[in-house]
Amino acid sequence: MKKLFLTAFLTLGCFLFSFAQNKGDVEFGVNLGFNLSNATADSFSTDTGTGFNVGFSTDYFFSDHWSIKGKLIYDQKGWDNGYFQGQAGVHEPDADYNLNYLTIPVTANWHFGSKRNWYLHFGPYVGFLLNAKESSLNTEVTDYYSSTDFGLAVGIGVKIPVSDKLKIFIEYDGQSGFLDIFRDNRDDVVTGARSAFNVGLNFMMK
Repeated sequence: MKKLFLTAFLTLGCFLFSFAQNKGDVEFGVNLGFNLSNATADSFSTDTGTGFNVGFSTDYFFSDHWSIKGKLIYDQKGWDNGYFQGQAGVHEPDADYNLNYLTIPVTANWHFGSKRNWYLHFGPYVGFLLNAKESSLNTEVTDYYSSTDFGLAVGIGVKIPVSDKLKIFIEYDGQSGFLDIFRDNRDDVVTGARSAFNVGLNFMMK
């Protein structure tokens, strides 16, 4: 898992750093967020689970209004109050499912307001499953889930300048998956969704 994290981080950093060699402002960020997540299909929707995320970002500005941002996120997703079929076919109630991902969104950011402190972001993300567990029997269930997730990330935020080189930001960030989260699902397609409320710091590099 450490090798996967390091490889993804270096790849993202090199890709975005290459843009920064031309011109425009660059901001590096770090954030911590509170997650609300669930899973849905045509016939049902699960109860909402909670978790957190930790993110690192690079934001390259093409103009006063537009930038492209790449993030690397440790993302806790899942849902609550499901059931788990244990040994002998016994259904264990009140199982909370916890799925941990390494998520990489690449989004276009539109900056608006009189000082361009507000922003909207939207774009694709890909998530790599690190592990999955259910709580009723504390069972590892990673093998039941797809190793990758793909979907759309959208959000809105505001940056509060502290100094010429530092800003505090507050944002809402949502993810909606397009792929089935189960590996060998023969029923309705089940997709995941996650909402997050994040706070963090942006460091100006120009």
